[in-house]
Amino acid sequence: MLQPGVNSSLFESLSVGAVTLPNRVLMAPLTRMRATDPGDVPNPLMAEYYRQRAGAGLIVTEGTQISPVGKGNMDTPGIYSDEQVEGWRLITDAVHAEGGRIAAQLWHVGRVSHESLTGGVQPVSASATEYRSRATLKGPDGLPQRADSPTPRRLSVEEIASTVADYARAARNARDAGFDLVEIHGAHGYLVHQFLGTASNHREDEYGGSQENRARFALEVVDAVTAAWSPDRTGIRISPQGSFNGLDEDDLPMALHLAGEFSRRGLAFIHLSEPDWAGGPALQDDFRKELRAAYDGAIFGAGAYTFEKAERLIGLDLIDAVAFGRSFIANPDLPERLRTGAELNAPVPATFYGGDAQGYTDYPTLTA
Repeated sequence: MLQPGVNSSLFESLSVGAVTLPNRVLMAPLTRMRATDPGDVPNPLMAEYYRQRAGAGLIVTEGTQISPVGKGNMDTPGIYSDEQVEGWRLITDAVHAEGGRIAAQLWHVGRVSHESLTGGVQPVSASATEYRSRATLKGPDGLPQRADSPTPRRLSVEEIASTVADYARAARNARDAGFDLVEIHGAHGYLVHQFLGTASNHREDEYGGSQENRARFALEVVDAVTAAWSPDRTGIRISPQGSFNGLDEDDLPMALHLAGEFSRRGLAFIHLSEPDWAGGPALQDDFRKELRAAYDGAIFGAGAYTFEKAERLIGLDLIDAVAFGRSFIANPDLPERLRTGAELNAPVPATFYGGDAQGYTDYPTLTA
């Protein structure tokens, strides 16, 4: 349960790389499936949605695919075409006009896809390992429907290099679209995570086997994105110990290895998607202390946080800010509600994915 805190550390400013956040109540990335089809183009309705939530210390956008083959759900936005960049510019302009800050989440779903979403192309992954994940397609009635993902095709070394270049292009596009930061999606069983995990990565080349080899793709992506823009404009989301899309192994050692590499590269932030929101075990303070020792940038926590949990972990210097998800869906002015102790609107799950303004931009604010 979220509780009010007028004097809370959540309302202190925070330096994150090249950007100063006015508070530590962040908006987590939330897939909403409202982009314009065809073309997966961000649109004015999305601009209004994000504008309403500009009071967040930082908005992290919904996952935005870096290429057509990186798409995993209907009507999710991309960031690889000129039209998409123009659409995102509408959004960043709207957020900045309200004094907000916004980061683009760069996304490639890998095997968590379906050939009908990728123009008939077979989904790809670290290895051709069968796992029946589910993708969200548009049904004949225009509404979301779920479908099994096919067994993916193994990326060649040459295709890995091309995918890394796609991330670099996406970072340049995000810069040109007016974003303040980018976040690489390295969590939740998507492509970067598929290279990290032993359940999905059975390669015997330089991208598989040892911890260092399995981390190679993630670090190549980080290096490409920071070279395309800047380390102090770049963060990454990881989900250590989480159970997502067939990856439920204990990968805390990998997380600490990556954290040290991120620190050496000067990344602006690590965004922890914590496992307990999805039924996994809570991250322990001992791990958090090791993570803080390994990484010297900002650490964001996310995953069913209460006000008390946020206050405790910020007070112990184990995280620096907290990202809220469902609460931000239903409460465009969530930071003000938390600050003043106002009642929170309840989210309507039936309108989370796809549709129009209903359940998207029509939640009331305090002033309304």
